[in-house]
Amino acid sequence: MVEKYSKNFYSWCYKYVGPVITLFRPIELIGKENLIEGAALVCSNHSAMIDPFLIGIAFGDENHIHVIAKIELFRIPVISFLLKKMGMISVDRSINDVNSVKNSLTYLKNGEKVVIFPEGTRRMKLDVAAVKSGAVKLAERAKVPILPVFVPRKKPYFKKSKIVIGKPYFIEKLKEKRHPDDYHKLAEELMYNIQSLGTEKL
Repeated sequence: MVEKYSKNFYSWCYKYVGPVITLFRPIELIGKENLIEGAALVCSNHSAMIDPFLIGIAFGDENHIHVIAKIELFRIPVISFLLKKMGMISVDRSINDVNSVKNSLTYLKNGEKVVIFPEGTRRMKLDVAAVKSGAVKLAERAKVPILPVFVPRKKPYFKKSKIVIGKPYFIEKLKEKRHPDDYHKLAEELMYNIQSLGTEKL
């Protein structure tokens, strides 16, 4: 069951906390025309704790995002309250977390956006071998488009970071079940796609 969250609280954070963040970490959005309405699985590279906030600010208050975050953060009382209030999704990376998948599917079926980091953890450079296939499996199951996003891995203070949104695309649903290696290949292609947004635009 998904946690109850407050869109008003999310909007309040966007209005009052967002400007504080961008004062120190200003952003420039590229590819805004690719930001589609409705449900999408937002897939991004991940190198710093600030990344989800920068994506949320770039997407705007009208595009409420639900970020999949490690369960350890939800075990810190105050942080847990705030994350749940904003509609974030906890995932236990040590197990096959069914609840995380169910919660993500619920938001996606409600026409909302879920953010996932296929790299699984923060990385300062691309490591394709470590990429997880959960994102492509989730997009295929939910029948929603993947929206690739690139966030600079180095984000100097007071210098604009270029957030790049790529073109959305679907994972084709096949009649026969895909082999695990096929999912990993799709996940690799996704990460190369994300990385190319940075090398092409920056």
